[in-house]
Amino acid sequence: MDNIKKACELIINAKYCLALTGAGISTESGIPDFRSPGTGLWEKMDPMEALSTDVLYGNPEKFYREGFNILRGMRDVQPNTAHRVLAWLEECGYIKGVITQNIDNLHQKAGSKKVYEVHGNTRTCHCTRCKSNFDFQEMERQIDSGVKVPKCEKCGAMLRPDVVMFGDPMPRDFDIAIKEAEKCDVLLVIGSSLEVAPVCHIPGMVPHLIIINLLPTPYDKYADVVFHEKAGVVMDNIRETIQNS
Repeated sequence: MDNIKKACELIINAKYCLALTGAGISTESGIPDFRSPGTGLWEKMDPMEALSTDVLYGNPEKFYREGFNILRGMRDVQPNTAHRVLAWLEECGYIKGVITQNIDNLHQKAGSKKVYEVHGNTRTCHCTRCKSNFDFQEMERQIDSGVKVPKCEKCGAMLRPDVVMFGDPMPRDFDIAIKEAEKCDVLLVIGSSLEVAPVCHIPGMVPHLIIINLLPTPYDKYADVVFHEKAGVVMDNIRETIQNS
């Protein structure tokens, strides 16, 4: 049995299948991942200097001049084949939801309904004092008008993105994702290095793994099926095989 058929059988016969996605699923949409040699974001900048709470609160002008642009750059891209196939698998009832490390909103754009964003999102922001919630565009509007640090219209304190940065606690979605993983018997991992804690521990909770990632991961040796290929190609083959089964 080839790997595509084996992966499809695992997905079709699963009692509770989930997907876990990382930055690698979005590279085909034009968003660079973090660790790929030569192209990863962290080869071009220090994450602790770009997206950390130390910089956000200690030097907010620097954050909104530099790190904020990384977040803005994710908002205008469109989902690719891998995102769309995941949405189709959920619509057909084969997967129960998507746990994502990504903050690019592409799963929702593709049509996925149950998305657990364990690193936050770039759709919303909130006030650091009164906790009022706003659309992400409110920060963009103020920055584009010349404001160096966006402020809350209600109390005047700084606004910040609803993104989990270095130094932030994990959000409620992470707790939900763990509870979902406890019910999961097949985990479809797409585009994750499986090296970032605490999310990297989730595959160890699940008895059956399908891993799609260009580079090897620490969990490859435990997986039922491994693909070191582009996610879009593999996911399109999975959809075609399931449709024809």
